[in-house]
This record gives sequence, structure tokens and C-alpha cells, in this order.
Amino acid sequence: MSTLQTTRHAILTTLLALLVGGCGGGGDTAPTPIVVTPPTPVTVSKSQRDAASRFASQMTFGMPYSALDDMARAGDEAWLDAQFALPATFHLPTIDNILARRDAGEFDAFENDIEYLIFARRLGWWHNTITAEDTVRQRVAFALSEIFVVSDRVDVLEVYPYALGQYYDNLLKNAFGNFRQLIEDVALSPAMGVYLSHINNRRADPDNNIFPDENFAREVMQLFTIGLFELDPDGSVRTDANGDPIASYDNDDIGEFAKIFTGLSFGGDGAFFGNTDDPRFYVPMVMFEDQHEPGEKRLLNGTVVPPGLTGIEDINLALDNLFEHPNVGPFIGRQLIQRLITSNPSAAYVQRVAATFNDNGSGVRGDMQAVIRAIALDPEARAAPVNSGSFGKLREPVVRYVELLRQFEVTSPDGFIAPLGYFLQDVSQQHPLSSPSVFNFYLPDHSPAGELSELGLVAPEFQITNSNSIIAYPNFIDAIAFGDFVTDTPDGFEPASLSLDAWVTLAADPAALVEQMDTLLMYGSLSAEMSEIYVNAITELNDNELRVRAAMYWFLTSPELAVKH
Repeated sequence: MSTLQTTRHAILTTLLALLVGGCGGGGDTAPTPIVVTPPTPVTVSKSQRDAASRFASQMTFGMPYSALDDMARAGDEAWLDAQFALPATFHLPTIDNILARRDAGEFDAFENDIEYLIFARRLGWWHNTITAEDTVRQRVAFALSEIFVVSDRVDVLEVYPYALGQYYDNLLKNAFGNFRQLIEDVALSPAMGVYLSHINNRRADPDNNIFPDENFAREVMQLFTIGLFELDPDGSVRTDANGDPIASYDNDDIGEFAKIFTGLSFGGDGAFFGNTDDPRFYVPMVMFEDQHEPGEKRLLNGTVVPPGLTGIEDINLALDNLFEHPNVGPFIGRQLIQRLITSNPSAAYVQRVAATFNDNGSGVRGDMQAVIRAIALDPEARAAPVNSGSFGKLREPVVRYVELLRQFEVTSPDGFIAPLGYFLQDVSQQHPLSSPSVFNFYLPDHSPAGELSELGLVAPEFQITNSNSIIAYPNFIDAIAFGDFVTDTPDGFEPASLSLDAWVTLAADPAALVEQMDTLLMYGSLSAEMSEIYVNAITELNDNELRVRAAMYWFLTSPELAVKH
């Protein structure tokens, strides 16, 4: 043994002796061996597992049963922090992969390139949303997409997969960022520029009857930041001496903001104002000063943008003006609560979230991570679920479908998970980034006629619920549960399937099957009466796989599951 080896051996021996307390004079006595005992796993109770499942139903697109124990052990705050720390799963790389595989000759199911380009963007959304680990970010981005609406109902946005892919990636990037950056990225997005027509928006030329387009200027206030009326911190509408709502802006304000958003066009190499033949959706819009409206602009709350600034400086001051408006916290906060937790949040809930928007505790305004944490961990969100008559929300079709695929761990041999066309056409009445207008698939204040309206409650998702969809949804679940018709990807893609083996083993005990499926799908909220009915019905079936499929069908078509509370 070399001197170096001898010395190293002596040091390690001494350290080991110190660790086991054997250096007190044993001489040649062999050190006591170290025995490492693995920690005993923390036992998770059913109530804790149910609570984790409910948290997942609110803040994610669904989690498999196998993940619930780890969620419960971590606790809501720590699990949420771990989600915040995950890198974003962006859509553009997935779209690139899909297009590259087509170019390599793998997929030839489409009659023309246009059909494939449309499919690539949509497949990218479904695949990422179903498989991504950063499921909280994905869920928040989807909620943002229903506030900051763009849609592939505009032809050019439909056939350029990078247009809405880039736009959605902006939502993913900013879901845990700052709201000020979010509205800037939205304002400069070429997809938004096309959708709300402020791309190639020219300065005024009255002699030729040209005036700045007011479309984006209106919607950035009405829908994206402050809303129609002045709000108190709790989201209630402020009224004047006559009891009428106080408008948060007027037509003059729209005209002034329209001047701000002039001079923008597609960027990239060789960029020029007025470009429409070679759209570059992968980079933000850029400013062309000679097309920007010069001069002073008068904005909200007495803010004046002085003359002589660059176009981008004008835009930054205008976005600052909106960002600092006191309406933003309650206006955006309430809508995020509606998308994630409950359609009718209390005024106190809205006010707490708005206060966090205004100050994250460290003097920072617009911290989206803090806002999401405040929404998720609020006492009203975390209180035990009750059928109170006002708390809760109808699950929207897209979310229900993605939850099903994630909860039963859908897989596909080729790695791509695509949606059922039947679901998109006949059941859902919606598809991500494909709303019929800038007002989304449904309005946040929609109140269906009848008992809910009489109680003064809103239920936005009922606006896309009708007699056809109510009948179509059980048929859709029947095709999945009994027909393995999970997805209908075109030729060249492998069909997907659900992972049911563990459930089939469990089905030998009908009561255990119902209890576990209740935890996964309804976080333990199934009524005792329905639980008994399910157990008795499953017991009558002799085939364990059929038991699982029947239980899936009964749970997933249950009115009790349709409403999240």
C-alpha cells in the first residue's frame, strides 16, 4: 500500500471511529458498525388523501391515484412550491417535433399540408397538457387563455401552428411571473395583433380617412385588465349618487389608447411595416416609428404621456397606467378564482386575493405566483367541501376530459396523446384557443335562467351546456369506458389507452374499488346512498375488468361529479 493510500485509510478509519464513538481508547477494538435504518413512511389517512385529490381537482388538470399519497405527505404549500419550481413545459418544441416527424415521412394521414398544420398545434396542446409534470402551470395558463383570448377562428392563426403555440407559451412563461410582463407580452404578441387588429395599425391620416384601430385598445381595458366599471377592493361595483355603476373608461380613453398601439408590425429579419405575406409569429411585434401616432396621449386617472417619446416608450407608459389601476387585482383575481375554485367567490375571498396582487408581502405588485398561492390556499378554498348551494363550479368539458386521461394514466406507444374528434365536435362546445369570440366560450357573469339566477348566482360554464351536450357526454364516456375509444388519432399515430391493471386487481373488492375511485374522481364526496348503490351494482358483475369499466362510467357520468365543490 502506498503512503498516500495508507494515509487515506488512516483518515477514513479515524473518521469512522469518531462517528460511532469508538475513539475513546479501544486500541485494536473493531469499530461498531453503522446501521442505517430507513425512515418509516408517513401513513396517509383517507381524509388526507381525499384532501389531496380535491386540491388536485382545483389546481391541476388531474393527478393519478398513485400521486395522491405523496401530495398528502408534502402538504398543500410544499407541494405547490415544488410545482412552482418545475421548469415550464412549452408547446413550441412539441409542435416542432410533430412537424419534423411529418417531414420525415412518419405521418401521412392528411390530404394536405393545411390539415396537418392545424392538427399539429392542437395535438401539441393536448399532448403537453396531458403529460406535463408542471400541471399547475398548465392549468393556470389555460385559465389565462380564457381571459386573454385569441382564437384559431381567424384563418391565419389556424394554419400557422407557431402563431398560437408562441402565444400559449407566453401564458405558460408568465403564469408564475409578473402580471405587468404578462400584459406586455400579450400586447406585443403577433397572434394578438392579428386577432384584435392592432398589427399594422397606422397613425392617423384624416385626409385619407385613416384613423387608429380601436379594437385592442378597447379589449385591453374591458377584458384584460380593469373591466367596464370601477371596483372596490372586494370586487363589488362602485356606484354614483344615483346608484349607477361608474364607468372605468369612456370612448375618449379608447381613442387615446388606440393612438398608443400604432406602428407595430411583424418582427424578424427583413421586417417592414405592413407585412402580411410573410408573418413571423415566433417573435414579438416591433415598432416602426414613422407609423406611430406622435404627440401627447391622455390616459386613465389623469396620466399624461408627453410628446416626443418613442412608440415603445408610449406603450410601456400605457401598460404601466393599466397595471397600476386599482381595478386589476379584484378584476383579474375574481376571474382566476372562478376558473380554478368557485364560480361565486365571496367578497372577502376576492379582497384577500386582490390584496396579494397589490402587494405580495415584499412590496411587489402583480406577483402571479403569490396570487396563485393566495387563491389555492385561501380558507374558503381549503375548507371542507360542502353542498352549500353557492360554493363550487361546473366542470368545463375540456378540463373533465383531460382530468380523465391524466387520472387513469393514459399512454400511447408513439408517445403522443391526441383528443377524440367526436369530443371536440359534439360534446365539448369548446377547444383550447378556439373560442367563437374574444369573450371566450362563456361569460364570467353568465347566470342561467331558473334557480341560480333567482338566487343571484353565476354559473359561467352553463353557457356551453345544453340538451345536446348533456346527452352526448354519457355517450362519449361510454365509448371510452366500454369501447377503449380513448383517442382517435389519424393514421400514422398509435392509439392511446388507459392504465387499468391496478384497478382490475382492486375490483375483487367492490367496496374498495368504489372507495378508491371516489377518492380519485370525487375526493371522497360521493354520497353514502350512491356509494351503496354502486357497490351493490358492481358486486352483481362477475368480471373484474367489467367492474372497473362500469364504475368508471357511473362515476364519470354522475351529476355529483359534474359539479366541483
